Amino acid sequence: MQKKKTYAVFGLGRYGIAVARELVENGMEVLAVDENQSIVNDAAAYLPLCKCADVTDAEVIDRLGVADIDTVIVCMASNLEASVMAVTLCKEVGVKTVIAKCANEMHQKILLRVGADKVVFPENESGIRLAKNMLSSGFMDMLSLSKNVSIVEIDAKDEWLGKNLIELNLRKKYGFNIVAIRKGEMVTVNIDPSAPLEKDMTLIVIANTSKLSKIK
Repeated sequence: MQKKKTYAVFGLGRYGIAVARELVENGMEVLAVDENQSIVNDAAAYLPLCKCADVTDAEVIDRLGVADIDTVIVCMASNLEASVMAVTLCKEVGVKTVIAKCANEMHQKILLRVGADKVVFPENESGIRLAKNMLSSGFMDMLSLSKNVSIVEIDAKDEWLGKNLIELNLRKKYGFNIVAIRKGEMVTVNIDPSAPLEKDMTLIVIANTSKLSKIK
């Protein structure tokens, strides 16, 4: 059985709470951390694993066991110094994916420079949308068309490479419709179903949101 991914959310403001709650409500294991005890006390009502701690302290990062967490989301955009320290410490202990919320483009450049794997602007990507993207393994991006239908981008999986869409029959297997294929900057909408999929191809599909978890 595939090991369930683990997450940590640093900073429990409105954005951090939205990310953490969406992950928890979808059955994920989430470590939620904030340095404000009253915020932690409130969040503990719906987040099972809440800690009051300073994530800019290397000893705290070790004590929390952050090195064993798959993805850390740093939601402290109002404090660049704290965000930089948290990102740096997470990467130093070997966290595979660190996502950081930022306030502006300059902060984005700095956070990427110190090791963040992805930087998000809260005005462009809500906490719930970010959580849904992470839950949808392999999805590069997701846009909800309605409560039940989304457009998602999916990297062509290794086992799909060299096979064509007719052979793979992805619509029957996963219940989605492929509307375009992107490779680099080129997007093709007139898809040849007999052409084999290649490395670095991304499928743009329309899918029922409830079925997205089937795509692993």
